[in-house]
Amino acid sequence: MGNEQPPNPQDDYKAKETKPQLGERWPHGGFRGGGGWISSDRVTSTYDLVEQMHFLYVRVVKARDLPPNPVTGSCDPYVEVKLGNYKGKTKHFDKKVNPEWKQVFAFSKEKIQSSIIEVFVRDKEMVQRDDYLGKVVFDMNEVPTRVPPDSPLAPQWYRLEDRRGESKVRGEVMLAVWMGTQADEAFSEAWHADAALVQGEGVHSVRSKVYVSPKLWYLRVNIIESQDVESLDKTQPPQVFVKAQVGKQVLKTKVCQTRTTNPFWNEDLLFVAAEPFEEQLVLTVECKAGPSKDEIAGRLVLPLNTFEKRLDHRPVHSRWFNLERFGFGVLEGDRRHERKFSTRIHLRACLEGGYHVLDESTMYISDQRPTARQLWKQPVGILEVGILSAQGLVPIKPKDGRKTTDAYRVAKYGLKWVRTRTILDNLSPKWNEQYTWEVYDPCTVITLGVFDNGHLGGNHENSGKDSRIGKVRIRLSTLETDRIYTMSYPLLVLQPSGVKKMGELQLAFRFTCLSLANIIYLYGHPLLPKMHYLHPFTVNQVDSLRYQAMNIVAVRLGRAEPPLHKEVVEYMLDVDSHMWSMRRSKANFFRIVSLFSGVISMSKWLGEVCKWKNPITTILVHLLFCILICYPELILPTMFLYMFLIGIWNYRSRPRQPQHMDTKLSWAEAVISDELDEEFDTFPTSKPENTVKMRYDRLRSVAGRIQTVIGDMATQGERFQALLSWRDPRATSLFIVFCLIAAVILYVTPFKIIALVAALLYLRHPKFRSKMPSPPCNFFRRLPARADSML
Repeated sequence: MGNEQPPNPQDDYKAKETKPQLGERWPHGGFRGGGGWISSDRVTSTYDLVEQMHFLYVRVVKARDLPPNPVTGSCDPYVEVKLGNYKGKTKHFDKKVNPEWKQVFAFSKEKIQSSIIEVFVRDKEMVQRDDYLGKVVFDMNEVPTRVPPDSPLAPQWYRLEDRRGESKVRGEVMLAVWMGTQADEAFSEAWHADAALVQGEGVHSVRSKVYVSPKLWYLRVNIIESQDVESLDKTQPPQVFVKAQVGKQVLKTKVCQTRTTNPFWNEDLLFVAAEPFEEQLVLTVECKAGPSKDEIAGRLVLPLNTFEKRLDHRPVHSRWFNLERFGFGVLEGDRRHERKFSTRIHLRACLEGGYHVLDESTMYISDQRPTARQLWKQPVGILEVGILSAQGLVPIKPKDGRKTTDAYRVAKYGLKWVRTRTILDNLSPKWNEQYTWEVYDPCTVITLGVFDNGHLGGNHENSGKDSRIGKVRIRLSTLETDRIYTMSYPLLVLQPSGVKKMGELQLAFRFTCLSLANIIYLYGHPLLPKMHYLHPFTVNQVDSLRYQAMNIVAVRLGRAEPPLHKEVVEYMLDVDSHMWSMRRSKANFFRIVSLFSGVISMSKWLGEVCKWKNPITTILVHLLFCILICYPELILPTMFLYMFLIGIWNYRSRPRQPQHMDTKLSWAEAVISDELDEEFDTFPTSKPENTVKMRYDRLRSVAGRIQTVIGDMATQGERFQALLSWRDPRATSLFIVFCLIAAVILYVTPFKIIALVAALLYLRHPKFRSKMPSPPCNFFRRLPARADSML
């Protein structure tokens, strides 16, 4: 090992294409005798993006007529399934001779080292050894094979045998034993022998599950005015403001500048709410009683389900509400709970169903549908992802004097989250689980993350927190339709010590187009629902609402069983992507610089033409210039034809694989330790000096916005490059076809007419303009950028 050359880090950080054996392949002969149940190779499409894994399934349904203990007169039965060194137990029932378990055990065929399966029925004893009630033995060679979509194998009653298997004893147990794959319906809920050491609540956290994000709404509360506001200070009119709270979200209106008992605001306050609505809207009208002292003039509590759900921009009717006031004065001590409806407030509130509630960055958004299901369109495609395996994972936590990893995978696209089962104590786990998503817009990104399970009930250092191992993002618009991609992605994580490769992730995925016409139709339409353009939010509102939406999603998914914990959801949603980082700022700056490389090359080329370094080229340029001067109508057709030819030429060198995290583009290799220390610093900073803290936080806040602007500028420029780069094959095809059509139309149409029409279109009256973006603008915003490849 010491004489081997270390691999090139750049090559080690690149995604590679693999060739796994995908699909369900059943060998000739099956598992029953010589002829078997299947007489030829069979390949099904249900699980055609994963490697087939065989499992022995044992379904324990129930038992009947079990003998009671002669001493206690009762029976506390449970079942133990034994296969070689692996044992699985059902729960026990107290004093029940006809128990029902309905539990499935799964044993990987790769680890089977026995030719028989033993199913024991025992009577649990609190003090002494559990009593033996009977057993059933199966020969592995006689176990049938089940191939979905066949119906489940019917369980049968089996008489219990004595210890030697020579005679039958009292009692029967209903069992079903079969050989299947991970495509079996029982796979996800089965007790797996790999997780035999997990006990208690940790058992739930090792199973694969599918989660659905909560349905999020924007709650818009328009605070119009209030009447008859009273304050304790009767000498002067009050200065009034309104505080609104939904759950942990608290917003305030501005203080009414006019001292009056009838203040007027007309301010919109925006909140994020999730169904089912558990929180209430709490409004308090408060008066300024001093520099840091406020007094409550009235209070109002409204359930969220009482508000109207608005699907478009039509106006919502306003309502007056009486406020509830409590006396807190010294003289009113005995009347604290007396309600006084002296103050009123004028509100206009609704739940916005026409917006898409953003809970992730718009750079790699996975869903663009509005909240209201009535506004959803039909899906345009199907995304299938086969989560295969991982290789060379870095040990995370100590166990039995060594370090190990209990890895599981999380994938997020749209509202659907999936979590694979946890593979215990394995640095090269194999999941081979396949999941499917409906695609409503191809210009979206799926995110897949790998984590170490820290909730297995162990005593290791990181218990109680799932450690991140790495993540992969795939933009669907860069995928060719109906092509199966089999890729190995490096799992890269940025740590305070620098970028680190945590292992490699094997995936197989395919994007299937259901309607090419609908996809082409989408490329000319807005990325987000129309309400985002008719009534847009401010930048500060978008950031604040996104942060609140992420918190709500994290809390709701954390209440599932097994839970997706907060650290997992935040990592998948890039909760800290807006924070200041000198490294990201440098990366975005050099992205912009790289965009001007083409302009610089063109200027150098023109300089060479002017200097006659290549006489033939200079003469050709002079001839072209003279032709365009004599025939100016050829200028635009020539430009579009030139871009069409460039697109056709670049088709040969188009990207054949989806892009991955680029450490060089992300400026992760050249970053210095001090910059990384700043990037991983807390916000607010943990520096002790108050002055440094104030200046440091202010600098980071301002610089974070500059970083975002620079990144947006780089994204726009990279989208120009994507027009002819074939990174998005559909977009490039549309563009070069448009260039060809435009070249022909501009050739046959007089230039003066085109110029006149363009001028009239540009100077048209506002009545003929739409607030919605134009189709070219929508098409451009859907083009991919290199933001997907940023760490």
